[in-house]
Amino acid sequence: MEHFIFFVTKHWMLSGTFVALLIGLWMVERVRAGNSLSPQQVVLLLNRDEAVVIDIRDKKDFAEGHVKGAYHIPMAKVAERASELDRFKGKTIVIADKMGQHASSVTKQLREKGYDVVRMNGGIAEWQAQNLPLAKK
Repeated sequence: MEHFIFFVTKHWMLSGTFVALLIGLWMVERVRAGNSLSPQQVVLLLNRDEAVVIDIRDKKDFAEGHVKGAYHIPMAKVAERASELDRFKGKTIVIADKMGQHASSVTKQLREKGYDVVRMNGGIAEWQAQNLPLAKK
């Protein structure tokens, strides 16, 4: 720890630049990722029939368990199957993936096509961590 403090005090401009770059990177990633909802917020929207969940995981993962009523569109096919989402124009489309890391790119694609899209924080892994039920059919 002493070496770290010594380095920071001797190289304060370098350390400050590093911190500024980290903050900038964090802000860019937040903006790129778009809006997100917690699993509890998703449940509230689903219960009010104000949202629909689109699961972008592989077919195998989807079959092992998904949010009840979710539609399966694999991530690789979202661009070509986006027109299927036209029937949900009045609802919020929630993108769910495995752990939340891939949903931001799909969210951005669909937002550019005019859909009201958000991503679910933590994906299905967070859904399971919150002990929320998964459907198998």
